[in-house]
Amino acid sequence: MLSAPARVCWPLQLSHNRHQPPHRRQELHPQDAPAPRRQTPTPHYVSIPMTIDVNAPVDKVWARIGKYCDIGEWGIPGCTILSGDGDYGTVRSIGNEILVAKTKYSYTYTQPVRVGPAYNMYHGTLEARPLTATTTQILYTLLFDNSMLADDAAREADIKNRRTRFTKMLENMKVLSEGGTLPPGAVSAPRPAGAPPTVGVPMAPPR
Repeated sequence: MLSAPARVCWPLQLSHNRHQPPHRRQELHPQDAPAPRRQTPTPHYVSIPMTIDVNAPVDKVWARIGKYCDIGEWGIPGCTILSGDGDYGTVRSIGNEILVAKTKYSYTYTQPVRVGPAYNMYHGTLEARPLTATTTQILYTLLFDNSMLADDAAREADIKNRRTRFTKMLENMKVLSEGGTLPPGAVSAPRPAGAPPTVGVPMAPPR
C-alpha cells in the first residue's frame, strides 16, 4: 500500500519540472558538471619542419614518393596497406598509421591510441611544393606532444633523434625523385613482427 504513492511521485515531479522557467530546469541538465579529466593535463606540443629541394617537377616527385606505402622504399621497408584504398581512413602497417588528410601533393597521418603509454597526438605530414617548372621542395613535418618525457634535455634529444632520422628519409626521397637508386642500407631494417613502432612514440633519452 505504501509503494503506490512513490511510483506516482516521480512522474509528477517530471511533469512539474516541464512547466518551470528555463532557469529552474537547468539544474537537471549535465552542462554544469565538471569537465572530464584529460589524459595529459599539461601537454607540450612541438612541431619539427624539415625540407629538401629536388631537381625534378612536382608531378614526377609525387608520383615517385607520394603514395601512402612508398615509405617502404625511402623510409621503413615492409609497408603494406592493412585497410582502405588510399583515401581517408586508410591504414598502413608502419605504426598502424591512419591517413587523416590529403591534397593533390600531400597527406597527413596519425597513429592510434595504444594501451599503456599516454597518447602523444603524433601526426606527420608529407608534402611536395613546386618551386619552378623543374624543381620541387619536399616537406616533412612532425607534430606531437612530448610532455611525457623527463625534462628539457630529454625533449631536445628526442627532437634531434627524429630530425636526424626523417632528414635521412628526405635525402632518400630526393635520390629516388631524381631518378637515382638507393644504396644497400639506405633504409632502416624491417622491424620484427609484433614489435612496437618507433616512428611516432617518444624515444628514450640517451644514457
